[in-house]
Amino acid sequence: MAGKRKTRRSFGRVRKLPSGRFQVRYPGPDGVLRPADRTFATTTDADRWLMRKRIEIEEGRWLDPAVGQTTVRDWAARWLAAVSPQLKHKTQASYRSLINSLIVPALGDRELSSLRPITVAEWVGGMKTKGLSASRIRQAYRVLSQIMRSAVDNDMIPQTPCRGVKLPRMPQTEPHILTPLEASRVVRNAVAPHDLLIALLAYAGLRVGEAFALRRADIDVAGGFVLVDENLAEANGELVFDTPKTHQKRLLRVGPSLAKRLRRHLDVLPGGEDVLLFTTPGGKPLRYNQWRKAYFDPAVLAAGLTDVTPHDLRASHGTWVADRYGVMTAAHRLGHSNASVTTRHYARPVAGRDDQVAAAADAWFSGQDDDNSGATSAPV
Repeated sequence: MAGKRKTRRSFGRVRKLPSGRFQVRYPGPDGVLRPADRTFATTTDADRWLMRKRIEIEEGRWLDPAVGQTTVRDWAARWLAAVSPQLKHKTQASYRSLINSLIVPALGDRELSSLRPITVAEWVGGMKTKGLSASRIRQAYRVLSQIMRSAVDNDMIPQTPCRGVKLPRMPQTEPHILTPLEASRVVRNAVAPHDLLIALLAYAGLRVGEAFALRRADIDVAGGFVLVDENLAEANGELVFDTPKTHQKRLLRVGPSLAKRLRRHLDVLPGGEDVLLFTTPGGKPLRYNQWRKAYFDPAVLAAGLTDVTPHDLRASHGTWVADRYGVMTAAHRLGHSNASVTTRHYARPVAGRDDQVAAAADAWFSGQDDDNSGATSAPV
C-alpha cells in the first residue's frame, strides 16, 4: 500500500522539534524567513497560525517583530529628537526631564512590544506609591502616551499600551477671582515699576512671562496698544525668550490711564527698541520666583489680601471681560485660540449674578421683560 502523500505548503514551513512540538517559519513581505513567536502542539495549530499570518501580510496589517524589540529608552530618545524642533524650549526641557527621571528608569530597558496596559498601570501605581503628585504622574503618562502613539504610527507595535489606565485625579483648585477694586489695591501697594507690571496682569490679562518679555518696541503709546509677541520662560534654570503659549501673538488695547503710565515708564527707560520694560535692579531679565517674593507677595499682603497669585490676576481679568463682554472677547484678550479654554480655566461666575438672573427671571415670568431688573446687559 502506497504511503500517505505529503502536501506541500504554499506559505511557510513547519518542522517537528525533538521535543515533539512544531516550529513555524514564514516569509515576510521582504522574503526573509522569520520564526513564529511560539511553538505548536500539532501541525493543525501551526497551519492555522500560518494562515492568520498570511492574511495579516496580504491585508497590510503585518508588523516586523524585530522593530517591536526596540527598547523604550531608544525609541523615546528618537521620538524626542524628532518632535523637539516643534516644541517650546520649556516644553522640551519638561519632556526630557520626565523621560530621564520617570520613564526610562522604570521602563527604559523594556521592548516596545512587551508593554501592556497592566505594565503601564503598575508604573503609574508605583509613582503614586512614591508620593509623586497627581500633576507629575499625569504629565509623565501623557509623554509616555505620545511616545507609544508614535510607535504605533511608525508600525513598531500594533496598538499603544497606554489605554484604559486609571490616572490619579487632579485636586480641584479654583482661581482666586479678585474684584477690580481689590486688584487696584494690589497695584497701588506695589513699588514702581512693578506696580505697572502687576497692572498689566490685571487690566490687560497678560501672562507673567509675557509681561516679563515686553520691550519698548511692543508699546504703541499713541494708539494705546500693547503687542504680545514674546514670552520669557525658565527651563532647567535657564531663561529663554520664546513665542507666547500656543504661539498666539496678539495686539491688545489698553485704557488711557494705563497707556499714560506706560508712556511715563518709557520716558525713563534706557534707549533702544529692544530694551525690556521690566528688569532686576541690575538690568537682568526677571525670574518668576524671585520677582514674586520680592515684589508681588508684599503688595498682596499690604493690600490686605491672602492667597493671591499673579495668575489669579489674569483669571480675574478673564472673568471680568467674559461677564460683561462675552467669552469670545475674553478669549482674545487672554490669547486663547479656543474659547473653551477660557471658560474651563479662567472665566468664573461673578458673585451676585445668580441673584440678578433670578430677579430678571421673575420679571420674565410676570410678563414684564424688564431690562432694569438688575440683570447684567452682557450676553449670557
